Amino acid sequence: MIRVGMSTTCVSPLPPEQAFRLARQAGFDGLEIMVTEDSITQDAGRLCALSERFELPILSIHAPVLPLTYFVWGVDARVKLEKSAQLAVEVGATTVVVHPPFRWQVGYAVDFLDQLRQITAATGIEMAVENMFPWQVGRRRLQAYAPGWNPSTIDCDAVTLDFSHAALSGVNSLELATALGDRLRHVHLCDGSTSSDEGRIFDEHLLPGRGNEPVAEVLQHLAATGWTGQIVAEVNTRKAKTEQERLELLLETVAFARLHTVEPRQQRIPRARRAIEALGRRA
Repeated sequence: MIRVGMSTTCVSPLPPEQAFRLARQAGFDGLEIMVTEDSITQDAGRLCALSERFELPILSIHAPVLPLTYFVWGVDARVKLEKSAQLAVEVGATTVVVHPPFRWQVGYAVDFLDQLRQITAATGIEMAVENMFPWQVGRRRLQAYAPGWNPSTIDCDAVTLDFSHAALSGVNSLELATALGDRLRHVHLCDGSTSSDEGRIFDEHLLPGRGNEPVAEVLQHLAATGWTGQIVAEVNTRKAKTEQERLELLLETVAFARLHTVEPRQQRIPRARRAIEALGRRA
């Protein structure tokens, strides 16, 4: 069965301890740690202590991203990648999610793909490049990333598919998943409703099923093909007014994932329906 994890970003700005507790309550199989300015997200010992306390493994690490974490682990992007991989090794994660370089990071962009392969060879950690999106300035689309925002056109060995980013870039995520084939190793479970061509500027990270991307179809495709990667929820719950409301959003997210990834179909539907019906009773 495909494991379904939760990113710590799902409960941002709450601290990592709260993320572990809510992930445990919601029934996720593990955590993805977004490395931020919070010292706990950079500390293997403290993360392992939380993992043991809540009996949830750390599945993946998300390398610090610009511009939000510019000074985390210094300003050298190469060092950030190396430290992310080392952290993954120390906490028992198998994957590091990375964003492609910005075009202005010229030196970093030149050897980005070579460095990913070197790190994987040295550590065994999959360095999965995440699909991003063109930046929209007025009516102009800017290519902000190098070698590009679409990993299907990049010679990388492992890819993370983010549904919200796919929506913003106007890409059909099922077509992207199919095109990536074995290179698709990690999924950020979320959704999106509109692209930058329609005036959207920021990615939404909606709950799966609440946008226009074929999220269910992609998950079903992965389950049917015996995919061995990881699915990690990366949804926005900032509008939740209470902790219970946030928990219900996470419960809905994990129920969606279970519904579309557990085989055989005759066994998975009753289980997922019970979870969704339970949400309805709480409401």
